[in-house]
Amino acid sequence: MRPPLWPSGDLRTEHRTGRIDKSYPTVCGHTGPVLDIDWCPHNDQVIASGSEDCNIMVWQIPENGLITALEEPVVVLKGHSKRVGIISWHPTARNVLLSAGCDNQVIVWDVSTGEAMITLEDMHPDVIFSACWNRNGSLICTACKDKTIRVIDPRKETIVAEKEKAHEGARPMRAIFLSDGNVFTTGFSRMSERQLALWNPESMDEPISVHEMDTSNGVLLPFYDPDTNVVYLCGKGDSSIRYFEITDEAPFVHYLSTYTTKEPQRGMGYMSKRGLDVNKCEIARFYKLQERKCEPIIMTVPRKSDLFQDDLYPDTAGPDPALEAEDWFEGKNGDPILVSLKNGYVPGKNRDLKVVKKNILDNKAKNTEKTGPATKTASPTASIKGDVKLDEILNEIKSLKELVSSQEKRIIQLEEQMSKIAI
Repeated sequence: MRPPLWPSGDLRTEHRTGRIDKSYPTVCGHTGPVLDIDWCPHNDQVIASGSEDCNIMVWQIPENGLITALEEPVVVLKGHSKRVGIISWHPTARNVLLSAGCDNQVIVWDVSTGEAMITLEDMHPDVIFSACWNRNGSLICTACKDKTIRVIDPRKETIVAEKEKAHEGARPMRAIFLSDGNVFTTGFSRMSERQLALWNPESMDEPISVHEMDTSNGVLLPFYDPDTNVVYLCGKGDSSIRYFEITDEAPFVHYLSTYTTKEPQRGMGYMSKRGLDVNKCEIARFYKLQERKCEPIIMTVPRKSDLFQDDLYPDTAGPDPALEAEDWFEGKNGDPILVSLKNGYVPGKNRDLKVVKKNILDNKAKNTEKTGPATKTASPTASIKGDVKLDEILNEIKSLKELVSSQEKRIIQLEEQMSKIAI
């Protein structure tokens, strides 16, 4: 057992804390409420969002942050007939995105072309509560309103394993993969007690372990750290975070501790391991959404030594993908490419997300598409790259002009205030 984790009092962010300006730029392209977002694990500037407008949008955030409101996504993915509540990037293949909607469908997209490559239509008879990739992205695990946990091979479009009434309660369930291939679930018993359970997909008749928690109504949201094998449970409407260590020895799920605050949480975000401060023995950082603010919560392990703690920071998944999208769709698998955090993670240069379908929408490209795949390979790529570069420059000039204009207005306001003071 590892030592218990303690949240530090240092509630910091990367730069500043406090109330932001009301005119702060936002990402605002959806026409309905945004229900889920997911940062791309292979590009720190790319984010995907799903909405009640039935669309998925992929955004490229400028390297130095937003100067003006971002309204134009890199690509819009259209395929769901009802709202999209779940978004999840593939852990090891570049530009592969999973989505699940209230139309009971799971779609796997190739973002680089904007196409729906795999559509799982008839596997879920009711609303999908959660969908999660396994460690190398070869399988997905879903929790459905019909109380069934399913392990699915998306490329073969087959159900590998399933368990009906994994939790017998009527409230929503959640299911995630662990690094060893087992499945961790949260749900409710018939008596409305919150439960957590551990399952082996090769034999799902009986769970490996089941734990009763309490009788609260809040759905338990699991966050998993594969490096330390710790699962954090954040209940909606709770004011606490419980954490457990998963081991190979009975009782398999070991309770570590509970972090408690006064304010209940409406939602929770989880920082990538690459974003943590290894010098302060920080092993997890959450972003707790409250009614009027978002509060960072930092989990640290108390250590007296200033040396790098190898046991806390084994090599972790880095930003480099193991596969390209076409490789994965052809049936190849790849484990995450690991990086060391010994000297702190230094992010490299992120390349811009390119969508082939969008970049070649000109007359020449349309003509080449009609002539067949052999002609496509001979398309003028240098011209396309030049057009894309020109668009980037024009967009940057536009944003700079808007910034200069806003600063000029501000200067005029200040001059007027100064003249009044002088009078």
